[in-house]
Amino acid sequence: MVENRFRQATPEDAQALLDVERAAGIAALGHIFPPGMYPFPSEEVLAKWQAALVEPGVRVHVLDDADRARLACFVAHDERLLRHLAVHPSHWGSGLARAAMDVAVAEMDDPRLWCLADNDQAIGFYEHLGWHRTGRRKTSDYAPFPDEIEMVLPHE
Repeated sequence: MVENRFRQATPEDAQALLDVERAAGIAALGHIFPPGMYPFPSEEVLAKWQAALVEPGVRVHVLDDADRARLACFVAHDERLLRHLAVHPSHWGSGLARAAMDVAVAEMDDPRLWCLADNDQAIGFYEHLGWHRTGRRKTSDYAPFPDEIEMVLPHE
């Protein structure tokens, strides 16, 4: 089963987490963060990962891509908030996003997440898995500061 291959990330994985997030972000979010206008914030994202990897209560699960010696995907969460999920574009459509979600949700209570409001692909994925929009919105952390929406996974 795919989720059995996930491992807990270590501080040494920070650069690899950045690499996957950058590849997935550039491939999926160019309509929100046009590359010529808003370059990927590598330094800020690397600092975010370095902090998350040592923050108490935060779990970061990664799946190694043995063929390419990089990460295939990751999911980060704390007790209640799904903080981030990304799959390297070379693995899109492989079921890894669903497997990563299963790993994270199994460890969470009353799961919630924030997603860019214009990231239709991600919102569709989450809704397919049973997540619902709460109606709450906030501004994202990165220029041009698009809106994010909150989603919850109802109890079954």
